[in-house]
Amino acid sequence: MPKEVVQKGFFGIGVYQVKRSENIGTLWRSAYILGASFIFTVDKKYKRQPSDVLKTWRNIPLYHYDTIEDLYKALPYDSRLVGIEMGDEVPELKDFDHPMRAVYLLGAEDNGLPPKIIEKCHHLVKLKGNHSLNVAVAGSILLHDRAEKMDLGLPEFDYTSKRKGRT
Repeated sequence: MPKEVVQKGFFGIGVYQVKRSENIGTLWRSAYILGASFIFTVDKKYKRQPSDVLKTWRNIPLYHYDTIEDLYKALPYDSRLVGIEMGDEVPELKDFDHPMRAVYLLGAEDNGLPPKIIEKCHHLVKLKGNHSLNVAVAGSILLHDRAEKMDLGLPEFDYTSKRKGRT
């Protein structure tokens, strides 16, 4: 009898016009821990952070796109662009069914996603709250929600390996 194939899918997360590089560093770490396949920026480049103690760059890639059109052209086959945005008509994260193959896009904390980008999104979802969260925090909440709802397993880490002062 053939073995049942478990479909794991993939996902990436990124930020449009990120204001502070530290937020990308924090989001990168969360993305790595919560099983993302990649992260990205659109319209702003990332500067490496010395606080990256997990060296996430060794495990998941960071892509940069100059424009939203460049990102849209590079979307992986059959993936869905999911915009994270505030608004009364936007469904809440608690009610959202994550696509198996997703690319999540967060906007800058002060401006969110512009209408021209919202139009390109296959889905929109919002987090609870009356004001925007820090972009790294918002992304981490979204990633945790995906991990909880989809239960696809997370990367395993070896915390028993040698560290300074330990044998």
